[in-house]
Amino acid sequence: MWSSMYNPEKQKLKRRVDWRRLGELFRPYIWQETQLTICIVATSILGLLPPLLTLSIIDKAIPKNDFNLLLIDVGLMLGSALVSGLIGVYQGYLSSFVGESIIRDLHTRLVTHLHHMPLSFFAATKTGEIMNRVSNDVEAVDSVVTMTMVAILTNVFIIITTLFAIFALDARLAALSLVLIPLMVLPLWPVGRRMYEARKRTRAKRDEMHASTQETLSVSGIVLVKSFVKEELERSRFFKLADDLMKLEVNVAMVGRWFLMAITFMITAGPAAIWLIGGFLAIKHGVTVGVLVSFVALLGRLYTPVSSLAGVQVQVVSALAVFERIFDYLDMSEERDSPNAIVLKQTDGAVKFDDVTFIYPDTNRGVRNLTFEIHPGQMVAIVGPSGAGKSTVAQLLPRLFDPDSGVILIDQHDIKSVTRASVRSHIGIVMQETYLFHDTILANLKYAKEDASEDEVIQACKAANIHDFITSLPEGYKTIVGERGHKLSGGERQRLAIARVLLKDPKILILDEATSSLDTENEAAIQSALEPLMQGRSTLVVAHRLSTIMSADCIYVVEDGSIVEQGNHQKLLAAGGAYARLYRANMS
Repeated sequence: MWSSMYNPEKQKLKRRVDWRRLGELFRPYIWQETQLTICIVATSILGLLPPLLTLSIIDKAIPKNDFNLLLIDVGLMLGSALVSGLIGVYQGYLSSFVGESIIRDLHTRLVTHLHHMPLSFFAATKTGEIMNRVSNDVEAVDSVVTMTMVAILTNVFIIITTLFAIFALDARLAALSLVLIPLMVLPLWPVGRRMYEARKRTRAKRDEMHASTQETLSVSGIVLVKSFVKEELERSRFFKLADDLMKLEVNVAMVGRWFLMAITFMITAGPAAIWLIGGFLAIKHGVTVGVLVSFVALLGRLYTPVSSLAGVQVQVVSALAVFERIFDYLDMSEERDSPNAIVLKQTDGAVKFDDVTFIYPDTNRGVRNLTFEIHPGQMVAIVGPSGAGKSTVAQLLPRLFDPDSGVILIDQHDIKSVTRASVRSHIGIVMQETYLFHDTILANLKYAKEDASEDEVIQACKAANIHDFITSLPEGYKTIVGERGHKLSGGERQRLAIARVLLKDPKILILDEATSSLDTENEAAIQSALEPLMQGRSTLVVAHRLSTIMSADCIYVVEDGSIVEQGNHQKLLAAGGAYARLYRANMS
């Protein structure tokens, strides 16, 4: 019944992240990743040369007084370091390129997906939570995809090459050095699991904090806070959220600290054991000093990567909690057209609601069995008391919601059989609250038509009675309107909205309480601006002020979601029914 509505409990599927899905993020960059792997292998092998050359210096060049060999060994040592460094520069570029490209793709996928979510999702979800996932959650995994994955590969190859080298030097010492590695690895799973759970709690708390700041630091929110003198209350609320987050972050920071301390001790204990056993072997069984020194140097290349991998594992498991939140959003159902949906290329503007019913979930509010028509070029008005279902009608026509039953037709096409984009391309909407971006007047106008010429923009603004006002501003059309257009008055914002719709030039027009929040003078100015907008267009007017719809071809009176009267102004007034009562209350 409510298939078009968003249900947060049903939609937020809590599932563990599929590693194959993470791998898909890297797939477009397979060539760069191949080069990156080659760089890592090369630097891992080159890293073996200094310890092995040290062995040659101690056991061959110095004992044999061979200065030429000493020069060669030192030269190779310096050369390997230089080449490794140059490869490392290119490796760093590849790592950053791949990582930042993935973050860009993930950001874009998430934002694009959210743009296609149904309106009900945004009604059910706090803006702060959405912004936290789009911004902070994606940025939180930045280090994992830019550095951590490279660190894993680097450490793995260093371990592999080092194992070959130490067994080649002395199998007995190599076997001894491996004894400590299980002690470093075994505690990883419980530590990672605790980190995963702790990170999920911190991200949820951050959602709450961002929702709070989004609500109270917007223009409308701060006006509400100040008008009710609630600054101290909001400070207390925010401090409580911030304090909870602080405690959670401390817990995250402390997860595995004892484990990391033990690893740090083992990194020192391992070489100490080698010095002890290796020293004994050097004294009793002929192990050379060069082998021993070289072995201890290589041991650092074994234990350090193992300990790094331990830390990386904790980071990755922590990041999985954030990936899970991102994929939760990406898995939510978008607005989808039917598989056989057609594109509505043009329309005469004929609209018909045929026995349409739509009820909001968990309420008894909506519309029931609505049947009415708008003929091409007609102006039809929907009036009624607050909560009667007027704005629901205006949201059903452009498919912001789909009806539970009944059919809405445009030119005899069921709008469910037509793509949403093509339906909306033929509809222009002027709402009670005009939304303007924090940008120039020109940019806000061209949002309707990016390639609009200067003449088209000016003509639209003249028709909307706003051109003279714009040119009187110091920056003219380049004036920044401020957050949500708050630098402009309500009437000015509304006339800009009308000019914007004029630029779109739709065949069907919806005016949803377009003048209800304006004073009498501004209402007259808006009414004057609306006249050229409505000419030649099928217009659906949702009205609170009845003075704005007295010239409508047909007026439908809605109560409790149903049509109770219909006719023109004179007919309904003469009938003395619901419309007449509304009119008398409106004009008193």
